[in-house]
Amino acid sequence: MERYLERHQQKELLRLLTCGSVDDGKSTLIGRLLHDTRQIYEDQLAALQRDSVKQGTTGGGVDLALLTDGLRAEREQGITIDVAYRYFSTERRKFIIADCPGHEQYTRNMATGASNCHLAIILIDARHGVMPQTRRHSFICALLGIKHLVVAINKMDLVAFRQDVFDQIRRDYSDFIARLEIPDLRFVPMSALTGENVVRPAPNMPWYPGPPLLTQLETVAIAGDEDQGELRFPVQLVSRPSHDFRGFAGTIASGELHRGDEVMLLPSRARTRVERIVSFDGDREHAHAPMAVTLTLADEVDVSRGDMIVHPHSLPQQSDEVDATVVWMAERPLVPGRSYLLKQTTRVVPAELAALHHKIDVNTLEQRPADSLAMNEVGRVTLALHRPIFHDPYTRNRSTGAFILIDRSSNGTVGAGMLLAREDAWSAPGVDEGPRDPGSQIPQAEREARLGQRGLTVLLTGLPGAGKSTLAYALERRLFDAGRAVTVLHGQAMRQSLSRDLGYSADDRSENLRRSAEVARLFNQIGVVCICAFVAPHAAVRERVRQLIGADRLLEVHLSAPLAVCRARDQTGMYARAERGELKAFPGVSAPYEPPIRADLVLPSDLLGPDECVERVLALLRERGVA
Repeated sequence: MERYLERHQQKELLRLLTCGSVDDGKSTLIGRLLHDTRQIYEDQLAALQRDSVKQGTTGGGVDLALLTDGLRAEREQGITIDVAYRYFSTERRKFIIADCPGHEQYTRNMATGASNCHLAIILIDARHGVMPQTRRHSFICALLGIKHLVVAINKMDLVAFRQDVFDQIRRDYSDFIARLEIPDLRFVPMSALTGENVVRPAPNMPWYPGPPLLTQLETVAIAGDEDQGELRFPVQLVSRPSHDFRGFAGTIASGELHRGDEVMLLPSRARTRVERIVSFDGDREHAHAPMAVTLTLADEVDVSRGDMIVHPHSLPQQSDEVDATVVWMAERPLVPGRSYLLKQTTRVVPAELAALHHKIDVNTLEQRPADSLAMNEVGRVTLALHRPIFHDPYTRNRSTGAFILIDRSSNGTVGAGMLLAREDAWSAPGVDEGPRDPGSQIPQAEREARLGQRGLTVLLTGLPGAGKSTLAYALERRLFDAGRAVTVLHGQAMRQSLSRDLGYSADDRSENLRRSAEVARLFNQIGVVCICAFVAPHAAVRERVRQLIGADRLLEVHLSAPLAVCRARDQTGMYARAERGELKAFPGVSAPYEPPIRADLVLPSDLLGPDECVERVLALLRERGVA
């Protein structure tokens, strides 16, 4: 018995749901799975037989749908209203299956049932084909990030098991689903009432070469579906059972951590290390999603419920305005300006609907203008939050990318949302697109014509002490004297103003450069030449700057003075402090500097004087039609 229980405990768990249009046979299918895998006790089966005779829906036979339709209203109407969960297992796998309602008015119930499933079974009545609710549920499954869809074309016994009917429905559904991103799509013809092709192969459909439904459920690969990317640990509770223990409890939303890992605490951005990982079974050396653990930290830090613990090299987005797709669940419509509570992970913040961009016709996937969202409608919105949240796009992390909206008066859930990747701050809007200010009526070409020059950014990169700032200001002087509109953005100057909240970690250096690149792009859009002097040690970050500003508007100039020369030139003592360990992540000493591979110009600033460096950059600018 102990060996059996241990083997059962090790089985992989598959969460799935059945959905589709009304009376497609969802509840009957679940009942058939339970019956044919011998998951029904004898007393349950006897009660089911009595209820089937009482209901009279199957002409004296056993109505397997009654196993899940437990509400009186469901049995009286012959429909599913609430989401019913059932558990069963086979030799290969354990299953939790949700029976979701098919009526349009209960779409919110279906979305709730689908929110944590690996796989969805979309049932289609072979007599009716693809119905509007079939498309609606398929769209919501795709919206919620379900990667595996099994399209079960049911009631094949009522169409004489004809292959042409199956093929036509498969074509119709494939035409619709092609517009959605579903990586794993399968089709199975079957009859839930008779059990053909549910657990055992169907003798009446020899033209179907594939395995029955249960075999597909047992073998679908889901191991890679869980969020095991960046560490996200929302703090749910500060545990203080005694004066000598202070831990931070929660469930790891994604990723993994080890004892001794360096972590960052948000929003304070303080850094510390994991001292202990405490679980129900005792201390652990390692933990991963979705384990519930309590962390103790090496330093006394201020952490409270709603904060998040992450690795310093993989930070989530932080913003007080988010874009999202919302499924509205309340009878009172969603309208701009109304205030709600937004709950995301363990953080609850007041939120207002800043903009309703459009609603989505879930049958045709068309985007239509709207000034409100009615119950069960889906729309694209922008929410303004009273405090920032830490989040990832839902497509990247289902835990930190999901939220619910709560009515502030009734405390009821009125909406469910999936956070979208906002227009990436690193992505370029396009060449000569003009300023992103939608109110401006002055094209970029007219601005450049007025100045008689083309906006362009010169990125000077190299180790600290390579001569970037000297070259930047000397180049600015020469261009200004030549009548050009020009300005300099210097890394240290930016840190004293726009980036005064940032440190010197790799992420902070990246963010400083991103903000500065945005400023440079704004200068370029009005025709100004912008000279940027930054260490910019990471090649990937410099490439993102190129994409942001535009490849034809960025010149990358590498000052290639070697480390020994830069250290000898240093009059600030920064290299010495870095070597003593006082400065962390210092490029060239305690952090790498990645030299450009495809720089537009390489200047050996240890061999060339400032004037010769300026002349070489001016020659490059003349080639580009600027100087």
